[in-house]
Amino acid sequence: MTSRQDLEAITNESLGRRLRELRLRSGKSLRAVARELGISASAVSQIERGTMRPSVSRLIAFVSAIGAPLAAVFDTPGAAPVRTGAASADLPPDLPATVAVRRACEIAPIELAGGVLFRRLSPAATPDVEFFESTYPPRAVSTAHGRFLKHDGYEVGTVTAGELTIEFENEVITLAAGDSVTFPCSRPHIIGNRSETVTAVATWLIVHR
Repeated sequence: MTSRQDLEAITNESLGRRLRELRLRSGKSLRAVARELGISASAVSQIERGTMRPSVSRLIAFVSAIGAPLAAVFDTPGAAPVRTGAASADLPPDLPATVAVRRACEIAPIELAGGVLFRRLSPAATPDVEFFESTYPPRAVSTAHGRFLKHDGYEVGTVTAGELTIEFENEVITLAAGDSVTFPCSRPHIIGNRSETVTAVATWLIVHR
């Protein structure tokens, strides 16, 4: 059986195809997305063709520009989780009504600029909530272009290995293994691993409601 460690990351080409599919579904043109990201239409085209690997910040900015959840990037045909149990009438209509299970060997991560890995932890789409694991190799940062990121919702994160820094416009917070943080995503921020030798891992809950 394939283990989580053996699972290959989603290729740049597959990521690009998925982003293009989501953009077309949103009805936004390539040029419109480029304007919102503050980059050229050619750069957006390169991302969609898989010839340019986006940074964490650029990927989040891309899906925000087209109104798609970050979790949608991981959805591929035939990759539906196993669902068990009968639907419950006691739950609100916008929440999952059955148990969803996705095994570790079925969740391919996305490798972004700088070698940062993003892995979806939620087994199925959950309205207004996104659950991820991020792995930052030594010296990796969430942005390849030096710009602070801001987006909708708020984040709750816990570092499980190594150390991560969260740089705000007038403050830098360092988180060691076991430390946690929460902040509004509307506050401009950059996440990075300043270690020269140690990889950092964290789990993140992004809440949009």
